Amino acid sequence: MSTTADPLAALAGLPGVADSVDSVRKAVDRVYGHRIMRRRSNEITSEAALRGARGSAALSGAEWALEEVRRRSDFSGDGEARTVGAALRLTAEAGQLLSIWRQSPLRVLARLHLVAAAEADEAAGRPRLAGESVDEPLIELPLPDADEVAGRLEGLSQLIIAGSSAPALVMGAVVHGELLSLRPFGSCNGLVARAAERIVLVGSGLDPKSICPAEAGHAEQGRAAYAAALDGYASGTPEGMAAWIAHCGKAVELGVRESTAVCEALQRGAA
Repeated sequence: MSTTADPLAALAGLPGVADSVDSVRKAVDRVYGHRIMRRRSNEITSEAALRGARGSAALSGAEWALEEVRRRSDFSGDGEARTVGAALRLTAEAGQLLSIWRQSPLRVLARLHLVAAAEADEAAGRPRLAGESVDEPLIELPLPDADEVAGRLEGLSQLIIAGSSAPALVMGAVVHGELLSLRPFGSCNGLVARAAERIVLVGSGLDPKSICPAEAGHAEQGRAAYAAALDGYASGTPEGMAAWIAHCGKAVELGVRESTAVCEALQRGAA
């Protein structure tokens, strides 16, 4: 990823990206305009958080039914249970870090990893060092070395702190794609990357009540499509970058569909 002045503005001008941005904005506006949002937005937010966490966990290999995630209270068992627990903790933590993100994104990323990894990783909360391995079996991109990771993380941090005229969808997609391509931590990189995307979308004002769970939309499109779109981001080509941004846009729209269905169910008195 380039670190020249506002490179995201150039990405926003790629073919098809403006259409994705416009489609996402209209979808988000529709769900925010739903009549149930005036009275029960907190319930929509809570349900979106649950569905988002379930989707993020699924993309990290723990494909649990929504009702199982809702029912369980102990996530200390096997690897899948720990993954679901980590996703739930990250979803809760992300909302507490919005005010810090624009000033100190690397501090936020460290906190997210600490929350996700908990006691499972002695290196929790810091980027990996030279020679340290990464446990992220579902992502098969070449792994950058520790020096490249440090440089690109610093570039990403500077980009976030400087701000951009690009739409929130573009910023969120770049943050998500860069973190997942780098895999800066020894574990839980996918969970952290998706939580960071959520922070961007909420903090930017696109989804201030956090009711559009992009993680659920990423999961609905499937791991194969997710990996293919990420390959496009990692390629650095205009076509690949545009495809990744469009994939992220579709994820937000599918998240909107989830919350719209919840709104409709609440309106009918069925939830």
